[in-house]
Amino acid sequence: MRRAIFSLLLATFAITTASAQKTVDVPNNADKVVKIWDNSTAPHSNEESKDESLDKNNFFRNTSETVLYIYKADKQKNRGRCVVVLAGGGYGAVCIGQEGFPFAEWLKEEGITCIAVKYRLPNYGHKEVPLEDAQAALRYAREHAKELDIDPTKVGIMGCSAGGHLAAYTSTFTPDEQKPNFSILFYPVITGTTWQTHMGTFNRLLGKERTPEMTERYSLENQVTSTTPPTILLLSDDDLVVPPISSIRYYEELKNHGVKASMYIFPSGGHGWVGRKDFKYEQEYKHLLLDWLSTLN
Repeated sequence: MRRAIFSLLLATFAITTASAQKTVDVPNNADKVVKIWDNSTAPHSNEESKDESLDKNNFFRNTSETVLYIYKADKQKNRGRCVVVLAGGGYGAVCIGQEGFPFAEWLKEEGITCIAVKYRLPNYGHKEVPLEDAQAALRYAREHAKELDIDPTKVGIMGCSAGGHLAAYTSTFTPDEQKPNFSILFYPVITGTTWQTHMGTFNRLLGKERTPEMTERYSLENQVTSTTPPTILLLSDDDLVVPPISSIRYYEELKNHGVKASMYIFPSGGHGWVGRKDFKYEQEYKHLLLDWLSTLN
């Protein structure tokens, strides 16, 4: 009897602790902020026990709620497109202050609506959690297309590094009728092959005890089909964090399956250059991206 009561008290304490978890907000210039859900209301929880935090660079850590920061294109420039923006961070942070908000603000000025996402991190094994957050952002854009003044058939996804893995993950694991209409991948983590990947990203997604079968399944070059959306990949030859071969393997599979795809490899820049003003090829990548978007339906 005492053991049963003790177990009940432990369970109650765990629930109380989870419900008391603090979340944080971040300074932003979004036109609208929408909270989708948190661990208590989402289909799955990442079982994060620590409070959310925000560092000096406005990087989220220990995320437990999903928030959309919406940047609406000016009506005079509006192209009718929308991009869901997924910042990187190795699935250990959401670097929204560097790779999220600045990118969204730039595309807004170019007439493209953006939704920067604070997504919940997988917390060593809860692989379905970031995927369902990215899918929820796509769904929100399409369901609110009239309000956002966008074409629901022109909703794409963008991701950097681990956010690039999440964007490709969403592009390959989502049912065909719900997939993004196009995919923008900056120096993405794609494969789990040891010497070709960022090990921390795969460890946090699948857990440190991941099996070879799990690694193969979530190596996204293995999940490309003819219905994977048109994709552009932008990366640097000297990236020592995520080897460029990871993107090359994905590009090869896209072409093997007849998917419209382009890839640009800049000679330098290293890793994590979206949002960095010291990136030598900033104007070039922006021009290439806008030009590629103009070729889509």
